[in-house]
Amino acid sequence: MFQLSVEDVIQKIQEKEKISAEDIERRIKDKQDKLSGLVSREGAAHIVANELGVRLFDEKAPGKLKIKNIVSGMRNVDLVGKVTRVFEAREFNTNNRQGKVGSFIMGDETGSVRIVLWNDQADKLRDIKDGQIVKITGGYVRERNNFKEVQLNDRSELTINPLGEKIGDVAETRLPEAERSLIKDLGESQNAEIIGTVIQLFDIRFFEICPECGRRAKPNAQGVFSCEAHNAVIPGYSYVLNAFVDDGTGNIRVACFGRQVQQMLNRTHNEILAFRESAELFQKERDKALGNIFLFSGRVSKNEMFNNVEMVARDVSIPDVEKEIQRLK
Repeated sequence: MFQLSVEDVIQKIQEKEKISAEDIERRIKDKQDKLSGLVSREGAAHIVANELGVRLFDEKAPGKLKIKNIVSGMRNVDLVGKVTRVFEAREFNTNNRQGKVGSFIMGDETGSVRIVLWNDQADKLRDIKDGQIVKITGGYVRERNNFKEVQLNDRSELTINPLGEKIGDVAETRLPEAERSLIKDLGESQNAEIIGTVIQLFDIRFFEICPECGRRAKPNAQGVFSCEAHNAVIPGYSYVLNAFVDDGTGNIRVACFGRQVQQMLNRTHNEILAFRESAELFQKERDKALGNIFLFSGRVSKNEMFNNVEMVARDVSIPDVEKEIQRLK
């Protein structure tokens, strides 16, 4: 179902009719009063638009849109924008579902939006860089945490640097940020940010990946590694590092993958790969990290087996002391 906020409806009415926002707000309130509170403010706004003959939705496929005009529930959406930030893809295995997901932020002259790529689409993140022009075809719009995002499935298309497409200065849109929380207050399915001390750090776990697409590579009975997309491959390696973090109100296990491990240990990919051959080298890194304070942001989910919440980190950094002082003030 399409979902438009009252503000979106008012904007669309103003685009079609020469009516002030104040007048539209008055009409919405009058409509609610007339219906004795039996309709929500959003519902009253839609009624006002219909009475004025303003079509809020096009029954046909939306086609190429500006970012400011996308609406939750739209399908077959075409967008062109400039990439402003890329997030690392990760694999997931929850509730009998497994796959891969990643995302990036892109914008045009009207705003910015998160693009979410699932499964094979997520492999394309390896080729996407900041500043590139990207064309989305056949995306669908969902709303999460009160912000719209465009998701791509196997039927969607993504083209990097399409011919003839240009984007001017990108208009920044406030995108959903991780909510700063105390560990004791963390809830399930929350996008959160915490500051805490690393009180325990486990060994890095290395796993084989396809060097072409980054997906897990698995051995057959003969020990030959392959991935679903590229068959037999000579595998590369990625890694995961689990830490327990305490902020004085509680503690939580934080899982760091790939880039987040590099951020925590302040090491390059090749330097971390060297730990596969030397447990002693990693022991020194473990000792350096233990007792240090880090800022973690990521997704919090519930571990059904142990009945507690855990975080998968999206970003790891050293807290900025001055910013934290201002936050406390």
